Formats: sequence, structure tokens, C-alpha cells
Amino acid sequence: MFFKAKGKRLGLALAGFMAVGALLGGCGSDGNRAGSGVAVKAMTVLQQDTPLSSEYAGQVQGFDEVRILPRVSGTIVEKFCTGGQFVREGDPLYRIDSRQYESAVLSAQATLAQSEATLNNARIDLQRDEELLASAAIAEQTVTTQRARVHEYEAMVAANAALLKRAQENFDDTTVYAPLNGRLDVNDVAVGTYANAGQTVLVTVGSVDPVYVQFSISETQYLAFLRLHELNSGSMENATVTITLSNGREYPITGNLVQADRALASNTGTLTVKALFANPDGMLLPGMFARVRLGGEVVPNAILVPQRAIQQILDKTFVIVVGADNKSETRNVELGEKIGSYYIIRSGVNPGDVVVVEGLTKLQAGMDMNVTMVTPEEMGFTLNAAPTEKTTAQS
Repeated sequence: MFFKAKGKRLGLALAGFMAVGALLGGCGSDGNRAGSGVAVKAMTVLQQDTPLSSEYAGQVQGFDEVRILPRVSGTIVEKFCTGGQFVREGDPLYRIDSRQYESAVLSAQATLAQSEATLNNARIDLQRDEELLASAAIAEQTVTTQRARVHEYEAMVAANAALLKRAQENFDDTTVYAPLNGRLDVNDVAVGTYANAGQTVLVTVGSVDPVYVQFSISETQYLAFLRLHELNSGSMENATVTITLSNGREYPITGNLVQADRALASNTGTLTVKALFANPDGMLLPGMFARVRLGGEVVPNAILVPQRAIQQILDKTFVIVVGADNKSETRNVELGEKIGSYYIIRSGVNPGDVVVVEGLTKLQAGMDMNVTMVTPEEMGFTLNAAPTEKTTAQS
């Protein structure tokens, strides 16, 4: 009886212990399921008025660019500049051997002085002859002849004065000056080079502030852009333009459209357009490439979802949103325009929805998620055309 009673109590104790263990085990299992949700990062979709913009490939061009050619021929004997140097209008750049031109000036001066002396003598003779004619001492024909000589000598003096002026100009042109403010290119000629008048390019100088950015737009884009700006300001001219440099940095100064070609290019069907940008620090160099962005119409209350949240399988486009109890929920969406790091969503997502932006590769519909909320700034999302998104090893 003792052993039977004792065994019964021991059996009850074991049963109770196993029941508690089962309960604890069950609680531990539920906790593991809650803690084993897929780790994801998510953010609330944006809703705001969003301007549409178009991007084009552009290239920086100098506002003015001049190839400097000598006006006289000769050997370069002195150089006052170096390639890449900034110069101002009127700065001396080169000096050409001037000895022959100096001799020409001296010769022209002597010739002019001689012709002026001859003219003076002829005028004295004419005055004397006119006095003699008044007293009937000589024939009138003599005075007429002398007067003709004076006119001839006057023409000779004028011609020699012109020759002296030309010789002096040639002498002055042996020093070559900068025609405008700007920067020289590095392909300048060296001292000792023989330069031919009007043929040898000594150096090229281009203005650096302001500069043009040239790009091309299609006929459809041109008409749409023109319609928009006619509605807003009455003219396409002076529409604002922004550019992004090749390193992804947005140029801090806004430009304005100032020129459009008179016709579409026959081979491409595009219109060449130029925007003018101030360049006070000389950051923009002719030949640099940039992405040009033209503003367009504004979409009111647009819903924006990061591009990284968009999933596409076959013909389906969807996002995963955080549903009730942090469970994943698939939503089919209709995409609109791409704006920087985002897409405009036309349908499928509502304001206030939270979409998964990282950890998507491990997700399926209805799975538990361990959600970390993030901001666009933390993820590097931007509405600019050149996103700088932060990436992790897995998304």
C-alpha cells in the first residue's frame, strides 16, 4: 500500500511537471516565432506636389572662344603668357620680331617727309607764279601747270601718309594682345616659331564666365515644354535649367534657356538648345559633360515610393507593405514617372502605407517581419535626378 500510494503521488508530480514544461515550451516556441520574423527596413510612402522633369545629355561650351592669329608674319621672339593662364582683355601675349617693321616705319617716315618738302616747294612756286601772273609777267598756262603739280604732290603726300600709317600699324601688331577676358588653352606656340599672318594659330582664348551648356531635345519634348511655359510665362526663353555634373554633384547655380536652333537637325530630328550659366568660380570647363534637367508640370499630391521598393516578376509590378501585426502584404501597383530615387505610383498604394525598402529578397506574402522604420535621408533617397542611395550587403 505504501509503495502504491507513493507511486501514485510520484506519477502525479511527474505529470504536473510535464504539463508545466509543455506550457513553458509552448511559450518559448511562440517567442521564437515572434523574434524570428524577417528583418526588414521600411518607410512611409511620401505624398507631395511633385514637379516632373526631363533629363538630357549636355556639354559645356565657352560663351566666347577666339583663335588668336597674328596680323603680321615673323618669328615669335617673346612670350608673355603660359597655357591655361587667365588673361584680361588687352594683356600682351606674344611679341613678333619687329626689326623689319621698324625699318619700314622709318622708311615710310622719310618718304613722307620728302614728299611733304616737295609739296611745300611746289606751293611756294605756285604763290610766286600767281603774283607774276597778276602783273602779266608770265603766261596763265604756267600757273595752271604749277597748280596741277601742287595737286599731284598733295596726292603723293596723302599716299605716303597712308603708307606710314600702315607701316606703323604693322609695327604695333608685332605685339599680340588678348582680345577678351578668358582662359588660354594649353596648345600655345613656343618662342622661335615662325608665324604666318592670318594662318598660324598662336593660342585659343575662351571666356569662362558665363558659359553655355548645349543639349538636344526631341520635337515632342520641345512642343510639350513650349506649351507648358507659354501657359506659365508666355515664352520659352529664360526658363530655368539645372545641371548635374559627372560626379553626381548638382551645380549650385540655376541657368536659363537663352538660345534654340532655328530648325530640327535633319539627321536626328532633335532641336539644339543652349542654356546660360554663371560660372564665377570657374568650376564649369568647356568640354565637360553634364545631365541637364528641365522642369515640367507639377503633379499635385503625388504618391512616391522608392525605386528599391518596386518588385517586378514577369508582367506584375508590386510592392510589399507592412500589414496588420507586421505581416507582409503584397500590393500590385501602376508605375508613373521616375523622379530621382522614386516612382510616382498611380494606383495600388495609399497615403500612410508603409513599404519595405530593404530585406525584400527573403520575403513572401503573409510572413512575419521584424520592421525597422527608416527615413529617406537615412537611406540616401532623393527627388533629385542623381540619387546617392546607401546600399547594404543584402536588400
